[in-house]
Amino acid sequence: MKTEDGAQLCGVGEENRFEMLVTSIRDYAIYMLNPEGVINSWNAGAERFKGYSAQEIIGQHFSVFYTDEDRRSGKPARALQTAREQGKFEDEGWRVRRDGTRFWASVVVDPIRDSSGKLLGFAKITRDITERKANEEALRESEDRFRLLVQGVTDYAIYMISPTGVITNWNAGAERIKGYKRDEIVGSNVAVFYTEEDRAKDMPAQTLATAATEGRFEQESWRVRRDGTRFWAHVVVDAIRDEAGKLLGFAKVTRDITERKQAAEALERANAALFQSQKMEAIGQLTGGIAHDFNNLLAVISSSLDVLSTRAQKHADTKVLDAMRRAVERGALMTQQLLSFARQQPLKVEKYDLNSAISSFEPVLRRAGNSAIEMDIRLGPHAKTVSLDVARFEAALLNLVVNARDAMPGGGKLAVVVENVELGAVEVGNLAPGAYVRVSVSDTGSGMPPAVVARAFEPFFTTKEVGKGTGLGLSQVYGFIAQSGGDVVIDSEEGTGSTVSMYLPVVEGVPDDRIVASNDGVDTVLIVEDEPDVLDVAGQLFRSIGYEVTTATNGIEAMGILERRTDIDLLFTDVVMPKGMNGIQLARSARELRPGLRVIVASGYPIPALREQYGRIEDFAFVNKPYRLAELVKALKAVA
Repeated sequence: MKTEDGAQLCGVGEENRFEMLVTSIRDYAIYMLNPEGVINSWNAGAERFKGYSAQEIIGQHFSVFYTDEDRRSGKPARALQTAREQGKFEDEGWRVRRDGTRFWASVVVDPIRDSSGKLLGFAKITRDITERKANEEALRESEDRFRLLVQGVTDYAIYMISPTGVITNWNAGAERIKGYKRDEIVGSNVAVFYTEEDRAKDMPAQTLATAATEGRFEQESWRVRRDGTRFWAHVVVDAIRDEAGKLLGFAKVTRDITERKQAAEALERANAALFQSQKMEAIGQLTGGIAHDFNNLLAVISSSLDVLSTRAQKHADTKVLDAMRRAVERGALMTQQLLSFARQQPLKVEKYDLNSAISSFEPVLRRAGNSAIEMDIRLGPHAKTVSLDVARFEAALLNLVVNARDAMPGGGKLAVVVENVELGAVEVGNLAPGAYVRVSVSDTGSGMPPAVVARAFEPFFTTKEVGKGTGLGLSQVYGFIAQSGGDVVIDSEEGTGSTVSMYLPVVEGVPDDRIVASNDGVDTVLIVEDEPDVLDVAGQLFRSIGYEVTTATNGIEAMGILERRTDIDLLFTDVVMPKGMNGIQLARSARELRPGLRVIVASGYPIPALREQYGRIEDFAFVNKPYRLAELVKALKAVA
């Protein structure tokens, strides 16, 4: 026999070489049993992981390696019987070492027979696979935990799809979100969740193709539940491949984010409404300021015309003055429209039944149409009471009817509809929930694109031809309705017509009227005005009707005059003065000094705006700028 460096074994028979091979194997326990199960051979592998030497174990029954439970159940005998009858016995189970510790064994028992078929014994091969079993158990536990995790998730639909799009498993979240039970959906194609529009565009196949190519697909879109309802879904599809890169299928995770989408849309609408409100408010403030300054200019012109008209001798001069006066009146009307948009125009508010108000105004509305337009005025049954300035409401309604008429040059249908409405938590425009009366003006005309609707209420914005519109109509309507506590909403689609709806809040009580009193005038007036031109014209206006005039350019100067002179019967003062004492402060101080003094205050701003800045002013008569002689006389009578 040669050594391990390459010398060959010699003089060793075939049986001896086989025996040496078996006895030297250390990873397998290989040993022989006689027909009764007694051990009669033992190799190094058996000694290594069972712990017995050959001298200790040969001659003992092989059941010594079994657990007490297995011996009591007769498992060793069944193993030999199975091998004897079936030619082989295989098993995995717990076995016991010499020191009493257990290991997980893979066991094979083969019967050994001679040439005549007589049973000579059994060959038993055992391997310690405890580590493999532990790994398998850990993997199984991990899979079980993962399965429990996936099945326990109810906020996400998590399921697998085959490479061809067939659903292969289903979790509780998928059942909750999509409405299908596992037995109903497994085996179906994933396209069942898509809308008809998406299926027509082959979106299911495109989704899987993208995931297969890029490894992942993500999307937000509409999906369909079992009952046919839709939900907005966030979808992620991941491709699953084996170690060789072969596509095994797809993992699909879907979440119902309908509420989040609705909340985002509501926030977007609220932000848009806030932006629109802020924009309109800013435009309104600018418009109000411009109108106030323009009123001062018109006051100078109007008052000067009244003074000049008393001196005009020639007929031609009178005609020129009349033309100038008409121009002033048109300018004054424009400033009133601007102030109406800016919500700085005082309202003469009364409680009204809009059915009655519109019925009495119906002939005017019908005359505003033409023969090619079919007009339908539908009054609501039992319209509730609202509080408004009826003259301004009539003007606003007429404005909407004229706009509707102009949108249908070739004819069409125009409807004015009055309805009681109850608004819930879903906002309409800038309105809070509550009871409203809605007056809608609808037409079948050209309609407006969204960009035009967004700007429709802006002053001077118009889509009409040059010379056919000032762009102040809808802005005036908006300002008036907003000042009345309501809102205006436009619903329009290009080519199909428009509906403009005015919402007015319902008030308690029945419709009523208000009475305005009047009195006579005074002899001497103190005029306080910081604009020299306006002061000069106001003085001439008072003198032209026979009053003595004293003037001052600020409140402090006026108080000095009142303290020195006791013959002042009337204080006529501008409210807004840039420095020192304003007109309201002057009026109050003058009343404290002279309790019987009559006071008239004047401003281009309306009473509500002045009240907000200067406090209560109802104790004093008020004249809007630009004032004319007739208006001034009325005010003088009111404080007589």
